[in-house]
Amino acid sequence: MLKKSLLETNPYLKVPEKYRQALIINVASSTAVETEASVESIVRKLTKSEKAEKITKTHRSSR
Repeated sequence: MLKKSLLETNPYLKVPEKYRQALIINVASSTAVETEASVESIVRKLTKSEKAEKITKTHRSSR
């Protein structure tokens, strides 16, 4: 019996727009943890254009 791939079984991966939105949120939230930038600002930068902009660390305290 052949198993179906995740791409075939996951409804979020079947629809390209849902996949792209989920990927952007995933990348933005991970990047926000590392850079201390807000998720919203990173999402804006990722969706602003096809060219990725460098995301810089904010000057906020980590505490």
